[in-house]
Amino acid sequence: MIDLTTGTYNAGSPAVDEHSWLFEYIGKCKRKEIIVGHELLQMFDILLDLFDDPEISFELADGQKRISFIETKCKLYEAPYDGKPFILELFQKAFIEATYSFKIFDEEIGRRIRLFQDVLYMVARKNGKTPLVSAICLAEFFCGNKGTKVLCSSNDYDQADLSFQAINSMREQSPSLDRLTRKNIKGIYFGNPQKPKKHGKFSYENHGSIRKISAKTGAKDGKNIAVGLVDEVHEMKDNTSIMPIRQALSTQDEPLYFELTTEGFVNDGYLDDQLKDARRVLARELDRPRWLIWLYTQDSEAEVWQNENSWFKSNPGLGKFKKKSAISKLINESKTSMKTRASTLAKDFNIKQNNAAAWLAEDVLINHATFDMKFLRGCFGIGAVDLSETTDLTSAKMMIMRPGDPHKYILQMYFIPTPKLDDHDDGVDYREWKKLGFITECPGNDNDFSFITAWFVKCVKEYGIRPYKIGYDNALAKYWVKEMEDIFGDECMERIPQKREVMSGPMNLLEADLRSKLVVYNDNEIDRWCLKNVALDMDKRGLIMPVKVQGKREKRIDGAVTMIIAEAVFQQYKTEYLKYVG
Repeated sequence: MIDLTTGTYNAGSPAVDEHSWLFEYIGKCKRKEIIVGHELLQMFDILLDLFDDPEISFELADGQKRISFIETKCKLYEAPYDGKPFILELFQKAFIEATYSFKIFDEEIGRRIRLFQDVLYMVARKNGKTPLVSAICLAEFFCGNKGTKVLCSSNDYDQADLSFQAINSMREQSPSLDRLTRKNIKGIYFGNPQKPKKHGKFSYENHGSIRKISAKTGAKDGKNIAVGLVDEVHEMKDNTSIMPIRQALSTQDEPLYFELTTEGFVNDGYLDDQLKDARRVLARELDRPRWLIWLYTQDSEAEVWQNENSWFKSNPGLGKFKKKSAISKLINESKTSMKTRASTLAKDFNIKQNNAAAWLAEDVLINHATFDMKFLRGCFGIGAVDLSETTDLTSAKMMIMRPGDPHKYILQMYFIPTPKLDDHDDGVDYREWKKLGFITECPGNDNDFSFITAWFVKCVKEYGIRPYKIGYDNALAKYWVKEMEDIFGDECMERIPQKREVMSGPMNLLEADLRSKLVVYNDNEIDRWCLKNVALDMDKRGLIMPVKVQGKREKRIDGAVTMIIAEAVFQQYKTEYLKYVG
């Protein structure tokens, strides 16, 4: 019998009431004393329904043993809590109890065993997920069966090392744990050579271990383990690094497999598939009775901006070990930076970010300012070219600045082969744009790059605007670059590879300039169209790249890419270029 008001559990006469952290937590969440999201409440309902299943029992001993071990033996290891006892919060104790306390009889094994074998734990960054599950792994190493082997894994070796080092730091902080164990380059083992014990669970006789591998290591170190921990699964594109861990658990009576994560930026990756199945389980559409799904997620994006109290749904440690002021700062920055917005929503609120949404809002895109070419006569500019495939749109630009003027004035020309002029798949009228002088037609089926050269020459001859540098990507550029160097000099052409490391900073700068209306593109319709079609694609390092908005593969972004290339050249040669500006 459960009492969610008092957080107690009574298995029936003559048993007495026992306090349950899980039921205390569920009760407080149900009464909205603690704010959690709908998906965690769905899991609570599934757990409560287990009490109607006669094959399932609820036994607190194993979970309470791990909680006691963590709070009495483990110490924290990072500032500002270094060396302090690991006192668990209620939500952490509830999670441990949920993992360990539900039991089911297994006919193959012939005894009652732990119900949950797989655990998916999603929580926003800086809510202690790695220390918590690392402490559980250390507790299992000591409290579990003799010979327990624990394996820490992630997408790369450094990330796998975070959980391993968390375990090792807690071990080293505790004199009682340290004197029973040893660490070498391969892992952590029982038996201390300075204080050897000849026999027993905590001696060399115990061949248990804690080790680490990465996705690149493969399965060679993953044979016959009892506990698997895979951190930051949002970075994984598929299950190739997951399956060796799961297969290594298959010999155990009571395997325990943890997946820890926040939301991420990999589209159609492993986590996306896992969450689809997890949400079907929570909705009672898919039966996975051995899977504990513990998701700290928001119910909508809108509530993030409208209700600060909703932040607790994805941040159970808010106000305890994650500062609300830090999130508030990020929220304010997100209003003026799409990169910060994407990172904050994904990592601080577990709201999936992909390239489905446009990079720039409509108010940022619109700039009706224009200029006369006489205004720029005699200036130096920074050129940029995005050389397209043979049948696509090609873009060329000159970005020009004037003395004492922070604005960046854009001259542009687009190039397209004749057959493409009548292609309406893009949803635009290329012939109309040609009439307006925005597009140069290239006769034949290919883009003739000599027309691009001619446009830059025209800028010099007709307007006296000379390129200081011209940025280009190396794709398709070899012969054209030589042609341009013959005209403008060997030092003029600057290769700008379209890689995150190169494009991320300039893309951020361009966004800031567009927001401030400092980029004057002469109200050019194609420039605005290309900018509208851009989404940002972010990796785990926070580096971004321009991509097409999801579902709009036919749309073009070439004009936006050339703006970013021009910004990249400007950043690289800003000091020198501004000397020419005067």
